[in-house]
Amino acid sequence: MNFDIPRIPIGDWVQFGLDWFRHTFDWLLSFFTAFFKSTTEGLVDTLLAIPYPVLILVFALIGWLVHSWKLALTTAVTFLLIVSMGFWQSSMQTLSLVIVATLIAVIIAVPLGILAARNDRFSRMIRPVLDFMQTMPGFVWLIPAVLLFSIGYVPGIFATVLFSLPPGVRFTELGIRGVDSETVEAGTAFGATPGQILRGIQLPLAMPTIMAGINQVIMLALSMAVLAGFVGADGLGKDVVAAVSTMRLAPGVEAGLSIVIIAIFLDRVTAALGAPADHPQSLLGILRQRRKRKETP
Repeated sequence: MNFDIPRIPIGDWVQFGLDWFRHTFDWLLSFFTAFFKSTTEGLVDTLLAIPYPVLILVFALIGWLVHSWKLALTTAVTFLLIVSMGFWQSSMQTLSLVIVATLIAVIIAVPLGILAARNDRFSRMIRPVLDFMQTMPGFVWLIPAVLLFSIGYVPGIFATVLFSLPPGVRFTELGIRGVDSETVEAGTAFGATPGQILRGIQLPLAMPTIMAGINQVIMLALSMAVLAGFVGADGLGKDVVAAVSTMRLAPGVEAGLSIVIIAIFLDRVTAALGAPADHPQSLLGILRQRRKRKETP
């Protein structure tokens, strides 16, 4: 026996809600469009205004300062390879989009993760939302992005932020919750306020985990930056889309290799920045010094 199940028009409801939001908050969308477009294009113009040998030297110095001379040398060689392939401008456009999207995602994700770590009820509320955001295919996020912001950098940034946000929240919560409770209790006994404990103990100890989350945000942002080429965002994603549409293998491989080079550089830098801070004058440093004195016979 067949039963006809009535259709539930979830998509129509979402469409109606999106249309209502677009018409009601058109002024807000216009503001965000102008702000993020000018910010991204300004960053692109700044990077491209610097001669590429100087900028490559800056990237190499960053790799040397945060990691080692090997990363500096690898960065210089691989970025020169991007120049030789003719994708320097596209790479800087993609890097600018990723930087802006990552900064927005981190600004949103870290406070949400801290709040989730300190409030179990909020953690339970936000978990299904993060599950939904993380499992939704990246292409789907491009649809509301285009409907709200037309085409260009801004819809690419919007979709990238939504797609890459969940790991930042999850890893921040995981890092804060994973801090040793005895260390937190020692800080409380020392007379520290909850804010001082958060800044001086929990965040420094959780920093490797938080930076791992930021690393995942960057990797997802890079993958989404390629898809952003479908909505008109300039950069390597647009080059990949053009290569696919014209069935040209060579530029597609070179654009993909350029993305890999940028991804490896950002991965190594964020991984190196994840070391926990332990300055002698910090609250964490003071507590550890006192613990060492007690353990010393």
